[in-house]
Amino acid sequence: MSKLVFAINTTLDGCCDHTKFFPSEDTMAYFMKLLQDTGTFLYGRKTYELMVPYWPDVAKSPGTEDREVDIAYAQAYIAVDKIVVFSRSLQNVEDEKTTIFHTNLQNEVLKLKQEPGKNILAGGIDLASQLAELDLIDEYHIVVHPLIAGEGKRLFDGIKLQQKLQLKFVGSKVFDSGAVALRYTKE
Repeated sequence: MSKLVFAINTTLDGCCDHTKFFPSEDTMAYFMKLLQDTGTFLYGRKTYELMVPYWPDVAKSPGTEDREVDIAYAQAYIAVDKIVVFSRSLQNVEDEKTTIFHTNLQNEVLKLKQEPGKNILAGGIDLASQLAELDLIDEYHIVVHPLIAGEGKRLFDGIKLQQKLQLKFVGSKVFDSGAVALRYTKE
C-alpha cells in the first residue's frame, strides 16, 4: 500500500505562492530526498502546469542560471514513474506519464493508495485542501521559510472539515537558511 505524502513550502504567514519567494538550496535538497521515495505525483491543474514542462525542461537542457541542486532535483523529478492530475478543465497533456481524472477524487486516490510501490507525493494548495477534507493525506511535510510575504494564497485557506484533523508530530529539521521542515502524520 502506498502512502500519500503532502509537501509544500510556505512563509511564516502561511503564503504558499511560489512567486513570493524562492526555496533555498538546502530546502530543495530536502524535497529532492522526498522524491527518492516517490512513485507518483498527484496534482491539481495549476500545480501540474507549474511543474510540467518546467522540471522536465531543466532536466533536458539546464540553463546557466540553474543551480546544481535545481538540476539534481529536475533529474529526480523526471525519474518518478507517473503523474496523476485532477482537473475539471484540463483535457489533454503531451506527457505520456500523465493521466488526467475529472471526477471522483476520493475513489481514485484510494485506488492509487492500494497500488504497491513507492509513495504518492501531492503538492499545491487547492488539491491539498480537498485531500485533507477527505482525510486522505497520511503524512505532511510543511517547510516554513523565514519570510513574511504579507499577501498571496494561503495554505488550507477555506478548507471545510467535517471534524478537526489531529496530527502527530514526528520530526523537524532546521536548515542553514533558517527554514524549518515540520513533519506530521495523521493519528
